[in-house]
Amino acid sequence: MAIAVVRNDNMTDVWKDALRAQAPDVPVYGPGEDFRESDIKMAAVWKHPPGSLKTYPNLLGIQGLGAGVDFIFEDTEIREDLPIMRVVDPYLASDMAEFVLAVATGMLKRLQYYKYNESLSLWKPKTYQRFKEVTVGIMGLGKLGLAVAQSLESAGFSVVGWTRNSLPKVRFEVFRGSAERTRFLKRSEILVCLLPLTPGTRGILNRDVFKTLPKGARLINVARGPLLEDGDLLYALDQGMLSEACLDVFHTEPLPQDHPFWKHPAVHITPHIASVSDPKSVAPQIISNYRKLIKGAVPENIVSRSAGY
Repeated sequence: MAIAVVRNDNMTDVWKDALRAQAPDVPVYGPGEDFRESDIKMAAVWKHPPGSLKTYPNLLGIQGLGAGVDFIFEDTEIREDLPIMRVVDPYLASDMAEFVLAVATGMLKRLQYYKYNESLSLWKPKTYQRFKEVTVGIMGLGKLGLAVAQSLESAGFSVVGWTRNSLPKVRFEVFRGSAERTRFLKRSEILVCLLPLTPGTRGILNRDVFKTLPKGARLINVARGPLLEDGDLLYALDQGMLSEACLDVFHTEPLPQDHPFWKHPAVHITPHIASVSDPKSVAPQIISNYRKLIKGAVPENIVSRSAGY
């Protein structure tokens, strides 16, 4: 009985080490190692190659190694009876809150504008805004969205939120569903997207949304790349609907070198680092889920196949 770690990056060994340190009695393997595929009871994955998990005939569950699990649902060869779990890392929420606050601050204080002018040896001051003068709209009020909202409110921003179905108990105004989305967008001078990627949210950041925002609004997408229609964003920036955008996630990662985002002065790119699961922090819950699967118990943080998160 063992765990297989399957990732698309160079972090496989880091995750293996964290799991082995947490549970020395549990064998943990990565691709290319010598092990019997029939021994694998849990696959711990991050953007694994589609179809790669069907080689484990005795798999009892799939553990996502991040808050998002959309990539797992995109693998059509995963058995329908397998439970899918996500990690809940307290650092994910605080890291995301710090990142969004830093980006929003940089936008108001024109830091990226001055960095660009620095490359041109250009001295050109501009006016700036204060936190209390700006309303931030947060799309998606799960644990990450609520942490971001609290951080922004504490800093002095006005905050409004939008959810598709839920209505969390918070101090700021929350809009719900498609009927109230326009009212939400018209209030959002900085739009922060923290929605899960589902069939219902794919492409939700589009031209209709951008033209509904206040003229010159800003976008921060720290959720998933396919939520954004890339061409619509470029159009909105070039037409003055939006003034700038910070993107941490993309349709294809790494972002292809010939993508027009790289050379657009109003697009600020970070390489999917806004909030990253800490292997040491989440290893205990992964091992706990593994042991529950072996015993036939219900693991924690199971995601809904019908909801997509």
